[in-house]
Amino acid sequence: MPHALKMLPCLLALGLLVLPAAHAQVPPRQDGVPLVRLPDPPVDDDAPVSAFITAARTAIAVGRAGEAMEAIERAESRLLIRSVRPSRANTPSDQAMVRTLAEARAALRDGQRAEALDKLAEVAANPALDAPVE
Repeated sequence: MPHALKMLPCLLALGLLVLPAAHAQVPPRQDGVPLVRLPDPPVDDDAPVSAFITAARTAIAVGRAGEAMEAIERAESRLLIRSVRPSRANTPSDQAMVRTLAEARAALRDGQRAEALDKLAEVAANPALDAPVE
């Protein structure tokens, strides 16, 4: 019997031991579905919010929903950079653009690409989109 065939049961057993450990590194969501890292949009990390909106719209148009979701989340994060009193730190933002981006994410998650694109267009048309943070 060739040496590789003799090692096969050991390799299979090792794989069974390693597989659960590798899976355990991905934390499950509350509904039990494992989280995965979304693809990065082709935008520099220091780009303005509008660049992430454009990247999200482009990604939706070509069918890359994961990349679009990541771009929307990054745009939202940049809009959420704000100074607040410590007592309000846990209070969600009530900015209209942040709400609209959340609606775009929900639409995209539900497979409603046209609605997501409409919401992103609404945010992109806002003249305060790339206003400096105070």
